[in-house]
Amino acid sequence: MKKVSKKSLDDLEFPSVISLVEARCQTEPGKNLASVVVPFQNREALGESLGRTREYLSSFQSENRLPNHGFEGIDQELNLLRLENSLLPVEAFRKMGFLSRLIQEHQRFLGKFVEYFPFLHTWVMQAPFIAEIPEKVEAAIDRHGEIKDSASPELSGIRRQMRQIQGKINQTFNAALARYLQADFLDEIRESFVENRRVLAVKSMHRRKVRGQVLGTSKTGSIVFIEPDAVTQQSRELQLLELEEKEEIDRILRKLGRELRPYADELLAYQKIMAEIDLAAAKAHLARELDATLPEINEERRLFLRDAYHPLLMLANRRRGDKTWPQTLELNPGNRLVVISGPNAGGKSITLKTLGLLQLMLQSGMLIPVHEGSSCCLFDQILTDIGDNQSIENHLSTYSYRLKNMNAFLKKCTPSTLLLIDEFGTGSDPELGGALAETFMETFYECGAFGVFTTHYANLKALADELPHATNASMRFDSKTLEPTYHLELGQPGSSFTFEVAQKMGIPYSLINKAKKKVARSKVRFDESIAKLQKERTKMAQTGDRLQEEESRAREEARRLEALNARLQDKLSNYQELYDYNQRMIHLGTRVDKAAEKYFADKKKRPLISDLLRIVETENSKRKPRTQSTGESASEALKKAELAKEVQEEVREIRKKKDVARKKREKQEQQKPRPVLKVGDRVRIAESKSVGSIDSIEKNRAIVNYGVFTTQVSLDQLELVERAS
Repeated sequence: MKKVSKKSLDDLEFPSVISLVEARCQTEPGKNLASVVVPFQNREALGESLGRTREYLSSFQSENRLPNHGFEGIDQELNLLRLENSLLPVEAFRKMGFLSRLIQEHQRFLGKFVEYFPFLHTWVMQAPFIAEIPEKVEAAIDRHGEIKDSASPELSGIRRQMRQIQGKINQTFNAALARYLQADFLDEIRESFVENRRVLAVKSMHRRKVRGQVLGTSKTGSIVFIEPDAVTQQSRELQLLELEEKEEIDRILRKLGRELRPYADELLAYQKIMAEIDLAAAKAHLARELDATLPEINEERRLFLRDAYHPLLMLANRRRGDKTWPQTLELNPGNRLVVISGPNAGGKSITLKTLGLLQLMLQSGMLIPVHEGSSCCLFDQILTDIGDNQSIENHLSTYSYRLKNMNAFLKKCTPSTLLLIDEFGTGSDPELGGALAETFMETFYECGAFGVFTTHYANLKALADELPHATNASMRFDSKTLEPTYHLELGQPGSSFTFEVAQKMGIPYSLINKAKKKVARSKVRFDESIAKLQKERTKMAQTGDRLQEEESRAREEARRLEALNARLQDKLSNYQELYDYNQRMIHLGTRVDKAAEKYFADKKKRPLISDLLRIVETENSKRKPRTQSTGESASEALKKAELAKEVQEEVREIRKKKDVARKKREKQEQQKPRPVLKVGDRVRIAESKSVGSIDSIEKNRAIVNYGVFTTQVSLDQLELVERAS
């Protein structure tokens, strides 16, 4: 892509977007990098930048959050490091060591998640981590930015002597303090500090009785601050050691500089890498605020922006609490030029700027606030002519300046050019200027360029209707309230609503009618026809929206009724099965009860066994087809009765074991606190396998939903299976 002119960037308010990105950078190198962001001229570099931004944005929603990338710039430090025998401050080396560890941390992290962050991983791995840099820094400097005692044997010995002298100074001073305090030579404050030296607060009347160096007096003169002689001598020794310490520290820092000087280029590369990471993070933060995404980038020269928002307008309206209207626009080889017409303040210029600004942002490696179904192509150049372009310095009027721009556009125009021209043809005589604008538009069309123009000229609207690969568009306008709706509609020109707006603004109707008579009747009829068509289209659009909404509600209600009907059918089926089972059990119980009464009366076992076997065989015949005759001997019947008795004994044993296990489990559950159940929890009734979810809880009872039916159960009978998410 060719370099975009500063005028086009300013026309589309691109510097304001860059300011938003710059404000979200954490580091000075990142801010400096953001301040010079312009559309990429290399397609591969653009793809990598977009990939890094999208990956950083995705890290906000995942558990794999990227490490913090904040660091301090080292440009000045590196310039000084490159000088032979230079002496850098401790803070400079601390920054270099921290930057090296930051690179190491990012390389380790992104190495674990290459599949999630391939572009970021490739970026941070382009400069290998050199462990010697932080190791040498950390061997000499601690995490607080102080030179370590172990940096050299000489420094260790000097500081050991300093600590010994400091201990002697404290002992000598404390002895003098005790002696003069006992003699009552000292003031109530006893001691103080002057020029970072510990002194005695001596009463002025006793100043000659205390041997030492006078370092000052109080404001009133009642106190004299004296350093004892013995302390003064020891302080001189300490000062000499401090001088030796400084010289040794300078020597250590010079040596450290010599050791790191060969790695100056690597350190510069580290800063470049992390500055780009900071820029990608800033773009991602802005994308999250704008709810932006990366649209498909195609090779078919198709630009389809669905639900596109102007980012600056969106943020401004959000602060004010106002609504922002999205626009949908498509350009493709079959529809290369779009002429937008309509009344002033209807949103034509905003639509034009939205398209241009989003294209600039995308080609600068930023995500844009559009629907994820959008698709964009890349343009080699973007040419704009927006706003009042008077040039006082060059003594050019608005029209002259526009003609100068048109001449430049005609020379630069190619099939890979995007033209954005606001109020096309204005600034001169409507008929003459309109004719010239029509010629320009035909030339742009023949060049194969893509473009969006806004105009009020009828001849340009007519030309867009005649050209096979051009189309008209209009901003929807409410003809009743004469208020814009900020919706773009393709396929039909828009009326300027000149006389209607004037009438709304209070211009007398007599003057409006007089003005109409001054205009050619055909012109008025043409504008009235457009206005009428636009009114009808607005009504149809409103009706379509209403019908679509009603259809959506009807479909939703139908789905709800179908689901309700299915649940009712399931419940009825379950209830019918339960009823049939209960009826069968009642009938079976009645027959068993009669056999029991008969046995109670005559105490005969054989008829009882025969009746019971008959009942069992009858029930079995309902379960499966017979495979043998019904006639059986008495011995076979006796065997079956004994078998049934054994089965009953086994059932009783199993039930006893279950009762023991249940009581044991209940005892254990009583010993541990019961979980507090909430709506949405998945539960089951004790000793049951069916699992349901709690719909509601009221008065220690819960409504449990099993999908096909619901039941009311005491909370004490429920066991928790899974907590609600």
